[in-house]
Amino acid sequence: MDQDMVMRARVQLLSANRRVVRGAEGLRIYRLLTQVEPEVYGSKLAYVLVEASASSLVRELPVQRLALLDEAVAVASALGAANPYRAKVLAKALAVKRELVGRQTQGM
Repeated sequence: MDQDMVMRARVQLLSANRRVVRGAEGLRIYRLLTQVEPEVYGSKLAYVLVEASASSLVRELPVQRLALLDEAVAVASALGAANPYRAKVLAKALAVKRELVGRQTQGM
């Protein structure tokens, strides 16, 4: 892991002055930092992935939406049982994924 990239991501996170950084910037930052500290950043990554799956950029691209949701489920599932955000982000990711898959099967 490139420590300069990790440091830059942490600085960007701190300078954003927001509880959660959203969008492409948030995905990039949290994907990187989750590799280093999964219990600290994994729940935020899962949250941002679920949010990204509903963005206008992928709204009409079910395969890409499903990939984002699959990643969110995997990240949330990997969190330790003691993580206070695990259950909430995992439930949200699974619910949105279930809804998307349900719509896809109804449209067939």
